[in-house]
Amino acid sequence: MPTLLRVGTPGSRFALAWIALGGALGLGGGCTCSGSDPTAVDAGAASPSASVAAAPSVTTPPPATNAQSIGPRQGAALARGVGEDALYVADEDHNVLRRVALPLSSAGTGTALEMPGPPAQVVTLPGRVLVTIRDPGLLVELRVEPGGSLAETSRVKLPADAWGLAVTADQSLAIVTSAWTHKISAVDLRSHEVRWTVDVAREPRGIALRKDGQSAYISHLTGGPLTRIDELGSSTPTVRRVELPPSPLRTPVGKTLNASLGYAIALSPDESLLFAPRHALGALGEIAWFGAATVDVLVTGSDKPLAPLHRDHTTLIRAVGEGPAPELQIPGTSLAPLTQPRAIVYRRSTDTLLVAGEGDDRLVELDALAVDPTLAVVATYEVGAERDPALGIANRGGAPAGVVLSEDEATAFVFCGATYDLAAIPLAPHPSRGALSNEKAPAPTLVRLADDPLGGDAAIGRRLFYNATDRLMSGGLGCAGCHPEGRDDGHVWHEAKFNTEDGTNVNFVGSAENVPETDRTRGVPRRTPMLAGRVKSPGPYGWVGESPDLLARLRAGFGLHRWGGVPKHEPQNLDARAMRIVAFVRAGLRPPPREPRTLDAVEQRGKEIFMKDAVQCARCHVPETEYTDRQVYPLPRLARQTDFDELKTGELRVPSLLYLEGRAPYLHDGSAATLEELLAKNNDRMGKTNQLSREERDALAAFLRTL
Repeated sequence: MPTLLRVGTPGSRFALAWIALGGALGLGGGCTCSGSDPTAVDAGAASPSASVAAAPSVTTPPPATNAQSIGPRQGAALARGVGEDALYVADEDHNVLRRVALPLSSAGTGTALEMPGPPAQVVTLPGRVLVTIRDPGLLVELRVEPGGSLAETSRVKLPADAWGLAVTADQSLAIVTSAWTHKISAVDLRSHEVRWTVDVAREPRGIALRKDGQSAYISHLTGGPLTRIDELGSSTPTVRRVELPPSPLRTPVGKTLNASLGYAIALSPDESLLFAPRHALGALGEIAWFGAATVDVLVTGSDKPLAPLHRDHTTLIRAVGEGPAPELQIPGTSLAPLTQPRAIVYRRSTDTLLVAGEGDDRLVELDALAVDPTLAVVATYEVGAERDPALGIANRGGAPAGVVLSEDEATAFVFCGATYDLAAIPLAPHPSRGALSNEKAPAPTLVRLADDPLGGDAAIGRRLFYNATDRLMSGGLGCAGCHPEGRDDGHVWHEAKFNTEDGTNVNFVGSAENVPETDRTRGVPRRTPMLAGRVKSPGPYGWVGESPDLLARLRAGFGLHRWGGVPKHEPQNLDARAMRIVAFVRAGLRPPPREPRTLDAVEQRGKEIFMKDAVQCARCHVPETEYTDRQVYPLPRLARQTDFDELKTGELRVPSLLYLEGRAPYLHDGSAATLEELLAKNNDRMGKTNQLSREERDALAAFLRTL
């Protein structure tokens, strides 16, 4: 009989348990165990089957009723007005902030206020609204006038690509993440001045702000660790890295996975737990060439993960009701209830999480008291509707990007970023405390706010780019899953050959452990390239220039990104899909912001070195053609990277150098963490850099960051 560990408040249901065969599992933090199940383990009791430390108890304070007692405000693409029946939408593609009155109605598309650039997130406060602007980097404050009109009251200049936003409970300080420029800033909302700006790891995004206003956690679009900043109110905050291994229960034994799509995070009401939805690259499971979506849980008292890493001979058990618990072996089971997580909110009244799946057009409700919430699905809500029969994509409700709850938490409002719909979704009542359920709510109410600004093929291409449900385009992950916002996931994939019933196929996989044992191959390294601002050229494309043009590269990609290639028994309408995605990525993806300025003395010196015939950088990285001649050259003395097969030919296409500064790690195999490291270890493989002094190499790196 297995030993079940229950995690949560007294009387709560539980989703997970482990048996440790040949070894004990430990959990950091504390736990409250309850219920009459004779197999439940008391937090303080010893057991021969499992050694378990306590996990935190979660107490739920009552919702705030006074508009002035609203607590910290966390930004998102969608927000509910304070003291007014209205929703605010940061509509980046139309460069407007929208105000839509509640209740939703097909005739009530609301008003749109033009912004000075694409808005990213919005926070509502009593009588005012704050909005981050990506390009130029700004924090804009608006006053809510009688009748709901908005009047701008201030603008604060910030590092470019201002994105995430949170405001302290006393409304005196705003914290802003600037994604591409990897900065975090604090803005004094009384003086409208920047109090401090710090540099952090690449692509900081979501912010979870503690009630005392002194600490914040930051998620990142790429990478597993979080950032924690303390002493927010001072002029010199402390910054540190917080390790949070992605999807620990589905991690290959002895490994730590990479993560991506860390758009948002959320704290539990008592701030004892932090929830981080993202994508775990290389997680194990059925049909998991790319890994799996996950919601990872951090115990904030110790800044340690709640779930332990998967160990050998460990069986995962999912408890459903009071009956026998079916066993789920790791690997071998698909454990992700959604694809491409994008937004999250905590439903306080039910201790559940609502997570938006950008790739499969759904909202999933998860048990917030589970050790791994992605294994504890409470309900699934389909947002996408009116699916195109030929392309398999939603014509309404595509790519959910923002979620907010109604005041009574009975309705979830969702903004859909690929179709510009607002959805009102009636939420299922909470299941009985003794069991989980898979309840489905009534169909959502959908209101179209605007048409796609691109129109035509590019508009359809936008929906295809974000969608992961069409079986011809990929095996479960959309283009945006690896190329979020047209950028990159910072991951080095394994390009491996598999033997299938139809012959030998080449596929990308997230980790060597995703490769079937029967094939005995680890694959060659292929780092995800950036698309935005770098796909104007006719071609060729691919790391070895194997695709003559972008259309051919997309058609090939439909087979690379799945098990076993494109299904041979299905209609092949590949060109119809590929041509529309080509139209979108060339017209609809925004390049990272770049503020025009004159090169400083060091950067100018680096440019002169770059252009020197003796150094040979500009010979292949031609400035006039996106800093590449797009030709394929041998790259001698390539060392085999750990967990990869050795490159036999060593031939690679010259990549563009545009937007290098925000795309670490570098090279096809991600073996250079910084540009300085790349140049120091180059050894004349690319150009002639051995002759350069340390000072000259640093100047060259400084110039490359400006491209």
